Amino acid sequence: MATILNIETATAVCSVALSKNGKIIAMQESISPNVHAEKLAVFINVLMEQAALPCSALDAIAIGTGPGSYTGLRIGTSTAKGLCYALDKPLIAVPTLKAMALASAAKMQRKGIYYCSMIDARRLEVYTALYDFEGKEVIPVEAKILDKYSFADILNESEIAFAGDGMPKMKNLSSPDDVHRIWLDDIYASAKNMIPLSEEAFMQKQFADVAYYEPFYLKDFVAGKKI
Repeated sequence: MATILNIETATAVCSVALSKNGKIIAMQESISPNVHAEKLAVFINVLMEQAALPCSALDAIAIGTGPGSYTGLRIGTSTAKGLCYALDKPLIAVPTLKAMALASAAKMQRKGIYYCSMIDARRLEVYTALYDFEGKEVIPVEAKILDKYSFADILNESEIAFAGDGMPKMKNLSSPDDVHRIWLDDIYASAKNMIPLSEEAFMQKQFADVAYYEPFYLKDFVAGKKI
C-alpha cells in the first residue's frame, strides 16, 4: 500500500492526482492548453496541502509516459524526476494509452470487446493502441493516420470502444449507423486513470531508473518555423 503522486501531462490536460492504497484522495486538473509549465508545480503544492501531507510522506512519484505532446511530456518528466531526486523516492512509469483503456473498460464493464485509446496528433493522425478488458495490448502503440477503414478487420468481428482526445477524428470518419463502434466522450488522459497501474507497479516494485528514464515520445520533435 502506498501514497503516490500521479502526474499526467501527455496532452493539453495538465493533471495531478494523489492516491493512497490505490484510491484517489485529491486531484487538480486543467483542460486549458499550454498551462503545464505554469500550473503543474502549483497543483502539486495544492494537493499536498489538501491532504495535509508533506512531500516526504510520498512513497513514489508516477508519471504518464505518453506518447503525446513533446512539451507536455518534457515538463511532466522533469518535474517528476526532480521530485524523485529531491525526496529520494522511486519513479513509476505508467503508459498513458493503457491507463485510458483500463478506465474505458472500468466504465463499460464489458468483456469480449476491445478498447482503443487515441491521443490527438496532427491532421488525421493519432497516437493509438488497442487493448482487451484486462489491459493486454492487442495492437501496439503507433502513430496512425485514420481513414474510414481503420480497424475494419477487427470491427467486422467485435465492438471497439474508442476514447481520448483523438477519438472525434475517428468518429467523424465513421458511419452513424455503425453499431460496432462505441464512443466514450468522458475518458481522456488524466492522472486519476493512472492510479490502478501506479499502485500495482509499486506493489511489484516495478520502478523506472530515474537517471535514464525518458518519456515515450514515439515521434521525433519537429519545431515549427516562424515566417
